[in-house]
Amino acid sequence: MELTLLGTGAPAGLPRPDCPCAACARALGDGARAATALLVDGALMLDLTPGAAFAAARAGRSLGSVRQVLLTHPHNGPAVEVPAGVPQPGRVPDGRELALLTGHRVRAVAMDAPGTGYEVTGPDGKRLLYLPPGGAPAGLEEGSVGRYDLVAADVVGRPDTLAKLRAVGAVGPGTDVLAVHLDHDVPPGDELRRRLAAAGARAVPDGTTLVVGAYDDGAELPDVPRRTLVLGGARSGKSVEAERRLESFPDVLYVATGGTRGGDTEWAERVAAHRERRPGSWRTTETCDLVPLLAEEGAPLLVDCLSLWLTDAMDAVGAWDDAVWADGGEKALRKRVRLLVEAVRGARRTVVAVSNEVGSGIVPATASGRRYRDELGRLNAAVAGECEEVVLVVAGQAVVLRG
Repeated sequence: MELTLLGTGAPAGLPRPDCPCAACARALGDGARAATALLVDGALMLDLTPGAAFAAARAGRSLGSVRQVLLTHPHNGPAVEVPAGVPQPGRVPDGRELALLTGHRVRAVAMDAPGTGYEVTGPDGKRLLYLPPGGAPAGLEEGSVGRYDLVAADVVGRPDTLAKLRAVGAVGPGTDVLAVHLDHDVPPGDELRRRLAAAGARAVPDGTTLVVGAYDDGAELPDVPRRTLVLGGARSGKSVEAERRLESFPDVLYVATGGTRGGDTEWAERVAAHRERRPGSWRTTETCDLVPLLAEEGAPLLVDCLSLWLTDAMDAVGAWDDAVWADGGEKALRKRVRLLVEAVRGARRTVVAVSNEVGSGIVPATASGRRYRDELGRLNAAVAGECEEVVLVVAGQAVVLRG
């Protein structure tokens, strides 16, 4: 089954008309995207958008053999001229199946937001799922739909869609996940590729033709790093960056190393803000005992953060006191750090760890403050050495240092 993406952008396209934002200003060349529309084997069209005939011609395709046009959006949208010879667009009721003379079978998938999704099975048995912007399938149960060969969905706007599909086995390691309905909420180019790769997805330029199921034949999958260290200063956006990397995966274990700090109102507000951002399917544990968690198999870990882990470790060995530090405290801390780094090296589960970057600011006025700064620098460097990807977040912008 062959799929041509006539457009991959949001309904208004990218750049949006008359939008002055930086993302739209940069959406040029391959970064410019028409509204998403898919052409399957030249016979089935999913969403009819303005300029579809020209888009098909640019991709070396014709709409002359299209036998069915189906709409996914919650409403039919603005009037679009139907090209000569192309049938009038329609919609399949949720749960109903449509069989085409070409051998394709189309099943309408109920969504958790207005709109209709479509599951298409080709004559060769390959299966693709196409979802409208802002929507995820509703009522999914494990094993209820089987694994798809290709999924085209609003990965940026609804990353939880992938989490839901992964949770029931509908998206697996061999599924080609394409981000469509791309809007200006993520800058194009390297930043978009990086974010999608972290979710196991990719974007392709308008006009790209793909063979559904080609990944099963050994094509290269997006490289999802198993271990990632996210560094940044205060309010840099490092925690948001770390959470974003795992929001398309189900059953993430969020490891909070800061404790509750009873009576500290400001800290309680910070904790509440973090919890509010997390997907409802994530679990949370408050602990600094990271080594056993890293040794276990299981769901991805998000550790926030290593700087607070170090504070706890220094408390435990009395590292703040000069006399204790000289009389075994330094050695005890080195051992704790070594065990943690070894656990990161041996981890088999996906791990995203957050830490503060404190070495670029004012030199602390106290000996204990300088000691903490130095030890955190050593810890960050050691953990970074064991990670496939290291990211520094500055003013909300992620700079890839490794990976």
